[in-house]
Amino acid sequence: MKTVHFSDLGLIDYKQAWDHQEKLFDGVVQTKISNRTKSPDSVIPTSSYLLFCEHPHVYTLGNSGKQEHLLVTEAQLKAKHATYYKINRGGDITYHGPGQIVGYPILDLDNFFTDIHKYLRFLEEMVIRTLAEYGINSGRSAGETGVWLDADNPAKARKICALGVRASRWVTMHGFALNVNADLNYFGNIIPCGIVDKAVTSMQKELGIKVDEKEVKQKLKKHFAELFECELV
Repeated sequence: MKTVHFSDLGLIDYKQAWDHQEKLFDGVVQTKISNRTKSPDSVIPTSSYLLFCEHPHVYTLGNSGKQEHLLVTEAQLKAKHATYYKINRGGDITYHGPGQIVGYPILDLDNFFTDIHKYLRFLEEMVIRTLAEYGINSGRSAGETGVWLDADNPAKARKICALGVRASRWVTMHGFALNVNADLNYFGNIIPCGIVDKAVTSMQKELGIKVDEKEVKQKLKKHFAELFECELV
């Protein structure tokens, strides 16, 4: 069975986690490049990783995002103890903060399946299955990534998990952000993912109680391992 190295980085500055991701990502890519010149019996197997963490308040803007989707000034960001980064993933602007589980899979998809669409659907499925264990019925919204509640009802549709990934040479980075006990007021400072007409929600808001984040992480890990047919070590 394939193995994926799991680490929980805890509460960590966004840039620090990004640098750590880049280092692991670059290591996998370099191994793949050097393997191309090797004979089959001297090829070095690539490693895959799954990182969980939580960030202090931060807004990140993806490659296809618009700066004007950040609705606050630099001074206002400072007052809210929030930071802002333009980054190299797909997608528009999103928010990360305490009470949100952020997952960064750094996978060599050559060891799994070479299909980015399927990869995104698997990340969504992992979250959908986890939420179902709490009695939260979620799904996908046509033409949009992430996990949604009441996606087919425009008046009630709300997003509970955002997705944004980058892949190069079939190696992935960045990932998903699931709102567990997040302060949803911070989403009011952006047009989340560039989507004007839909709200955001959290597990805490839907269930009316604070949710045990450690327990949610265990469930996410279980469903990740099942879907990707791997063992987390």
